[in-house]
Amino acid sequence: MKYILMMHCPKTGYDSFGAWPKKDMEAHIAFMHSLNKDLREAGELAAAEGLADPKQAVIVRAGKDGAPVTDGVFPESKEFLAGYWIVDVENEKRAHEIAARASSAPGPDGKPFVIPIEVRQVMANCPEPLE
Repeated sequence: MKYILMMHCPKTGYDSFGAWPKKDMEAHIAFMHSLNKDLREAGELAAAEGLADPKQAVIVRAGKDGAPVTDGVFPESKEFLAGYWIVDVENEKRAHEIAARASSAPGPDGKPFVIPIEVRQVMANCPEPLE
């Protein structure tokens, strides 16, 4: 079963991450690389990506004749998607174990950052239309 594990970061987290001491940032990134390596070696990693700063994000909707209409990120947002993993695991419990490990990535002074990770099953098929 496939699950998407979405790492959410508070708005203040994005603003402060770049200000972390170099050793703390390196430890955090090394942890993420190690997690991805372990998942890849276990055959559980389908995809993983970190996302650019939310200041670069735009919201797109279809306008007249399907032309894209863009709008910036809304400042009242409290959290942003920072990155994600798609894992292919035997059950939901295993997806939760991976999410807990990702959540414990080191933050400043090496303390667990306790990043919120949203876990949702990836649907294998589109649901049938209602009759």
